Amino acid sequence: MIKSLRLGLATALAVPLLSAPPSDAAEPLRFAPCPTDPAVECATISVPLDYTAPGGRQIPIAISRIRASGTPAEYRGALLVNPGGPGGAGLDYAAAKRAKMPEAVRRSYDIVGFDPRGVGASNPVDCGPLGGLFQHPAPDPVPTTAAEERDHLGRLQRMAADCQRHSGPVLPYINTANTARDMDRIRQALRQPRLNFLGVSYGSYLGGDYAAEFPSRVGRMVLDSVVSPGRWHDFDAEQGFAMLAQRDVLFRWIAAHPSLGLGTTPETVRASYLAARSALATRPAHGTFGAAEFDYLVYRTLSRTERWEPFARALDAYLHRGDSGGFGTEMPDSPNYESALRTVKCADSTRPSTDEVLGSIRALRSADPQPVLAGVEAEVCRYWGPPREVARLGDPAMPPVLLVQAAHDPTTPYAGARRMQAALPGSRMVVLDRGYSHGVFASQRNGCVDGTVERYLLSGILPSGDVHCAGTGLPTLGGS
Repeated sequence: MIKSLRLGLATALAVPLLSAPPSDAAEPLRFAPCPTDPAVECATISVPLDYTAPGGRQIPIAISRIRASGTPAEYRGALLVNPGGPGGAGLDYAAAKRAKMPEAVRRSYDIVGFDPRGVGASNPVDCGPLGGLFQHPAPDPVPTTAAEERDHLGRLQRMAADCQRHSGPVLPYINTANTARDMDRIRQALRQPRLNFLGVSYGSYLGGDYAAEFPSRVGRMVLDSVVSPGRWHDFDAEQGFAMLAQRDVLFRWIAAHPSLGLGTTPETVRASYLAARSALATRPAHGTFGAAEFDYLVYRTLSRTERWEPFARALDAYLHRGDSGGFGTEMPDSPNYESALRTVKCADSTRPSTDEVLGSIRALRSADPQPVLAGVEAEVCRYWGPPREVARLGDPAMPPVLLVQAAHDPTTPYAGARRMQAALPGSRMVVLDRGYSHGVFASQRNGCVDGTVERYLLSGILPSGDVHCAGTGLPTLGGS
């Protein structure tokens, strides 16, 4: 696989930059082999930073492509893909995701990836230290007293100030609506009459916005692990409650496997979990892995069931042998990802009030005294400048599209996915029943899901109604 297309992008940028005009008469992209993997092609286009001033400052959007492997008769065009985030880079993702797709899809579509504006090789935003986010061990992320709440708000203020100071005037233009417009420029440059798109997680939100901006240009669109419409702060809070429910499932699963050494009841497993967190808060492992870093690891663990057993074994090794090596380095360590994540969330939504920020934390603490707050990023938007435009999702004139969702995904909860479906008229949903992981199509190896999506991508025909596929449920030890 590709080590990183970004490593050799300076060479790739020798390919002429194209500034595609608004019409579909845009000059086509000029691809060249990517320096780090000649099987993948690279190109760039230039797009306006501000689409209300198309003749003003231009920024580059980096693109990758893997050609369809089938015959001309099988060819269906280009399929643009996005891995989520906000802040997820897409250059490498195109090849990585394509490798997991059904063979018929690989034969029929050019798979096209891109780094969204503000990300990776596409004019990356830099928020500087983000209020000390990259200093480890970080402060405990769960404030429990009035003084700790004031300190927490102060850190959010410093985050917002850092981002404004380091990113400056580009900040309001790094948003979902402008990324959707960039996607339409990519469509034009690829000479595609409509945009075929696979968006995962935040990519589903991006697809919904594209449908609002360009309803007549929506082609075959698959939105996987679907984000709820509405404000990002509200989504983050809903996710926080889903993470608590998923953690309870994890505790029960660990308790059902006594060989993991953490207890035989959910209560004893929880006690082991809290003991480890408390010890790390007092004495961070390796001097850098404390309570905040532990919570970040837990957040990532809860999103994918294949991570459950490694997490449980790492917890056992730490508690019973003092060995913290299994924890790895799970902590926010990508400045551009974290900067783009907060920049886009705050550019897309209206601002939460101080009462809403603290109210969400207190509500989660009321549900469980030790919540997982690692995914509650939009609280920083309280101190951001007002958005230039909020994201719009769906349009009555768009064609129906296909949504894919695991029934128990804690990262993008099922109820929110249903609300997004309601915003996308006539759309169908493929539900993976007994599915507990984030990311489904060409990820969970479920024949029912992959076959349904494959048929839609090849024929353009949606199922007559929602489809329910049988999932495998919780993992087995030594399995997935």
